[in-house]
Amino acid sequence: MFCRLFKNSFSKTKNIHYNKKFTFSSSTALSLSTSQTHFTKPSNFSSSDPNTSKILERLYLYRNNPTLAHSYFTQLNQHKQHGFCYNIQTYVAIIKIMCYWNWIRKLDSLFIDIIAHSKQDPSFKINDLFDSLFDDVVDVNQNHYLLRAFNGFVKACVSRNMFDEAIDFLSRRSLILPNVLSFNFLINRLVIHDRIDTALFLFDQYKSFGLIFNRYTYAIVIKARCKKGDLEQAFCVFDEMKEVGVDPDSYCYAALIEGLCNNNRSDLGYGVLQDCRTRSVPLDVYAYTVVIRGFCNEMELDKAESVFSEMEKLGLVPDVYIYCALVHGYCKSRNLDKALSIHDSMLSRGIETNCVIVSCILHCLDEMGRASEVVATFEKIKESGLYLDGVAYNIVFYSLCKLGKLDEAVGMLEELKSMHINLDIIHYTTLINGYCLKEKLDAAYSIFKEMEEQGFKPDVVTYNVLAIGMSRNHRYCETIDLLSYMDSQAVKPNSTTHKIIIEGLCSLGKVEEAEAHFNGLKDKSVEIYSAMVNSYCKMNCLREAYDLFQDMKTRGIKPDVFAYKVILEGLLNGRQEKIALDLYNEMSLKGMTPGATLNRRIQKAIMMQFHQ
Repeated sequence: MFCRLFKNSFSKTKNIHYNKKFTFSSSTALSLSTSQTHFTKPSNFSSSDPNTSKILERLYLYRNNPTLAHSYFTQLNQHKQHGFCYNIQTYVAIIKIMCYWNWIRKLDSLFIDIIAHSKQDPSFKINDLFDSLFDDVVDVNQNHYLLRAFNGFVKACVSRNMFDEAIDFLSRRSLILPNVLSFNFLINRLVIHDRIDTALFLFDQYKSFGLIFNRYTYAIVIKARCKKGDLEQAFCVFDEMKEVGVDPDSYCYAALIEGLCNNNRSDLGYGVLQDCRTRSVPLDVYAYTVVIRGFCNEMELDKAESVFSEMEKLGLVPDVYIYCALVHGYCKSRNLDKALSIHDSMLSRGIETNCVIVSCILHCLDEMGRASEVVATFEKIKESGLYLDGVAYNIVFYSLCKLGKLDEAVGMLEELKSMHINLDIIHYTTLINGYCLKEKLDAAYSIFKEMEEQGFKPDVVTYNVLAIGMSRNHRYCETIDLLSYMDSQAVKPNSTTHKIIIEGLCSLGKVEEAEAHFNGLKDKSVEIYSAMVNSYCKMNCLREAYDLFQDMKTRGIKPDVFAYKVILEGLLNGRQEKIALDLYNEMSLKGMTPGATLNRRIQKAIMMQFHQ
């Protein structure tokens, strides 16, 4: 049977030297069990694998030179073609050396390799490895150096987002407590990945096990409580810290402030910030950043600027993230002039802008219908040499399509490819829409086919965009064929699709087919009703249009402005002024207006009724 390599294997001397320079610290040596502080060569190496015995002998020789031991162990990988494979015995040997010499980073990397090995070889069990590693260790918790291996494996699992494996490993060895750093790493990553209940359960469990937490642990719990929306419980964490004698620091308060602001309670977050300032708790710029960003997200821009001014009076220098929050807030409120003024102020202070701020400004211009300015601003910034990411390029791409500059838009697609930014369905759909607006339907259809050839499956929005383009150009037969193809591809239609089908069939004179399609729909939206009403009006079937409009209201579907406009125009065109005026009055009582052109026609009809 294999004789344990490291039993009584380290000397009991206080200082151990190797390479004539390195001295093992006395504090570390004193923390180790005296029975395992020195390598002594076992009387016999035995193993079913002769390679294993040779490796263990060599590692024994390198026991006081971890650099050489690690180098040798790593080079063994090159002998895999000769049938060599790392096993539990060889892993245990190198782990003990690395743990003893406190080579934590190398140990973390080794455990990642071990995890990969266990996935490739189901017969290799990590729990067996740790059984062998901890064999003859009475209590790992008593400052034993092998506790580093326990914590290292937990960290390795967490770094690979293998949370269930890490938790299972901890539960199997519940008598061993992880160090607080490894524990914090685990629950923090759980919170980041929205496994909040699991993180809080582990916190309560290990509190009952006697694990001593630090400020960072409690800050993570505060963050978890806030992320879950338990704001009252987040405040209670501070009481718990007081009970166990842990003083909250600025990081804990910043976690609470950020959590409150992220829950749209920036007023409370600001209150905590002011309380901290009153009690001289040192808070950095980040705490002010989250409050300003919170107020901006809640569109409380005056309050955001007030906090900004207060911060400056205290001598804190605003950074790019604060300016970014303010620019974003004013862009969101469509106050572009104010956003640009703040941006200019930032630049005048020597703070460089970034692609996030630029994208905010470009998006605001686009939302305000100023597509040409989007393109011009983008070109100016691009010439300045500032790095612009895919978000900025996408905004400009959409603006070029809106402007009908399709050749330039296609060129930008090539730029995106050169930046290794993958094109998606939205890019293709936007380009298809651009060609449809320019009435270049053949080009639009070519892009549609190219999209499929590139492996993208068009969604309902893509089909609708192309179908609307065809309908507007009176290519109704092709529209119906396209939507039939959509059905064959198992793409589920939406209200817009049904609207296109109904109007397309009616335009082809297939009213009965349009009615059959309409009646076959279980869920009819106001948009679908409006499409059928509009089709009846165009076919001069005013009685059917009016009855259907009333049926819509009977079924509890409230007509919107467009629905009223459709029926009003149909009735006025059919010289049914009296019925039209009744519906106009009904519309007015609901606070709706039909628009200037239709309103003039209504007023004219009222005058005609008055003179009759």
